[in-house]
Amino acid sequence: MKDYIMSQHAKVDDIVVSGRSVGKTFANGTVIALKNADFDIKRGSFVSLVGPSGCGKSTLLRLVSGLIPATSGEVTVHNKPVTGPRPDISMMFQKATLLEWRTSLENVLLPTEIAGTITLADKNRAMDLLKLVGLGDFVFAFPAQLSGGMQQRVALARLLQTGADILLMDEPFGALDEFTRERLNTELMRIVSEVGATTLFVTHNISEAIFLADQVFVMTSRPGQVAKIIDVDLERPRSLSIQTSPEFNNLVADVRETLGAV
Repeated sequence: MKDYIMSQHAKVDDIVVSGRSVGKTFANGTVIALKNADFDIKRGSFVSLVGPSGCGKSTLLRLVSGLIPATSGEVTVHNKPVTGPRPDISMMFQKATLLEWRTSLENVLLPTEIAGTITLADKNRAMDLLKLVGLGDFVFAFPAQLSGGMQQRVALARLLQTGADILLMDEPFGALDEFTRERLNTELMRIVSEVGATTLFVTHNISEAIFLADQVFVMTSRPGQVAKIIDVDLERPRSLSIQTSPEFNNLVADVRETLGAV
C-alpha cells in the first residue's frame, strides 16, 4: 500500500529529510521491517511517528541517523544520501543512559569530549542548556541524585549540546509517569521551538503525538510504510488544555481511524 501524501505547503528547498522507496530487512532478509516507505520532512518541523508495535518506527529513525543502512531505496538529509552517522543529526532514546560517575554537566559535555577538546565556550553552553531544561540547580548532581524525569532532562540537554539541527527521539518519555511526561512534553515543545531544530519523535501515545507535532506520520503494520501524513493545524504555543478542544479530538479520531484501516 502506498498512500503517500506530501504536504501541499512544502517546497523542495524546505525539505531536509526525505525517503524514497526505503526498505529494510533483517535476519538475512526473512524479517521485512520497512518496505517502500516514502516521506518528506520540512525544515524546522516537528514530526511524530505512530503505528503498531514492530512497524519500523525505530528502524526508520536509525536509517535517518545513519546507524544502519537501508536495504533498498534511499534516505537523504540536506539533499545528500545518508551513508553513515552525521554531525548534524543527534538521537535520544527511551532510557537516559547517563554515566553514573559523571555529573549532569559532565554528562552533557560527553559528546563534545568525544569530538575533541572541551573549551570554556562548550562548558558555558552546557550550563546554559541545563538551565534551559530546568536543571540549573542540579549542574553538579550525579544521576543517582536525580529523578527519572530529571535524568531525561539531562539527556535532552546532551542531545542539544551536539548542535545538531536534526533531532531524533525514540520514545524518550515512554517510561515516565503521565504527569512527568506531560510536563516534559510542554518543555520539549518550548525548547525545540527556541532552537529551531527539525525533530522526528516516535511514540505510541496518540495524544502526545498530536500535541507535539506539526505533522503525524501514521505507519502501517510490518512491513512498515507511511500510510498517511496528517497535518496538525493547531496554533502554537500550545497548552495541555488544547487536548479538550474539538479540533484536537478530531485529529485523535483521524489518527485512530487511519490506524484501524492499516
